[in-house]
Amino acid sequence: MRLILYLSLVLALAGSARADSLANQLFGAKDAPSAQAPMPVGSYARGCGAGLVELPETGPTWQAMRLSRKRNFGQPEMIGYLQDLSVAAVEIGWAGLYIGDISQPRGGPMTSGHASHQIGLDADIWMLPPKRLNLSVQERESISSIPVRSEDQRSVTRNWTPRHHALLRAAALDKRVDRVFVAAAVKIEMCRTATAADKAWLQKIRPIAGHDTHFHVRLKCPKGARLCQTQEPTVAELSKDGNGCDDTLMWWVTDYLNPPEPAGKPAKPAPREKRPREFTMADLPKQCRNVLASD
Repeated sequence: MRLILYLSLVLALAGSARADSLANQLFGAKDAPSAQAPMPVGSYARGCGAGLVELPETGPTWQAMRLSRKRNFGQPEMIGYLQDLSVAAVEIGWAGLYIGDISQPRGGPMTSGHASHQIGLDADIWMLPPKRLNLSVQERESISSIPVRSEDQRSVTRNWTPRHHALLRAAALDKRVDRVFVAAAVKIEMCRTATAADKAWLQKIRPIAGHDTHFHVRLKCPKGARLCQTQEPTVAELSKDGNGCDDTLMWWVTDYLNPPEPAGKPAKPAPREKRPREFTMADLPKQCRNVLASD
């Protein structure tokens, strides 16, 4: 009886210690996906991914970059989407796509970089049009993408081309896509150059800080993915059912860059929220423990 009680105590303490461990260290240590059916668990910035699929390092119309990071894993829907978009890239005149980070083998918080990319439904795509698709592993570590947004964040650079516009349009028109994040200057340019009769898809193009060398695609929760949390507010709500080519877009190159002086007494700052790299397993959906433990 005493032995049973002792073992129960040891297991309880081990479980408590695991719950207090940083989740990004636990998920970052995994080299392979979980042996489970595919399922995005939780939200894009607080969750994990069961049964993720590896994007092959090289395909006929793509290459996965920065392979040392082991972040070329995603839900089957994302892997299929990226392969389809790379074919669309060829159709607009590119050689294919250079694919950046998707997710870790089991998703979860990352040891560096992204706050999201946790459930296998986010992916970064380089703005650099590939010259060739036979880069070596070492070349994929050393090559860099190109900035299409100016340093002052207010305009696009000479690197921006009509083919970039066409690629982002193709990315957003896919029904699997929830939203596409780009630098504000990129959306401003796309709003300026899109024809009046062809702007509805711009609703999915969402401005965000950074993103000068890549764009970030986020897919919707797949049908039947009961553990996946849909992002709110929706793009329709954010744009008030418009295309987002309005004053809310211009805020990113005005007040965002040069915040006006606050009027009156400054409000008391809200308590700082825990950041993803500070999450423990206790901060993630309980199903993530099974994802982590699965052989």
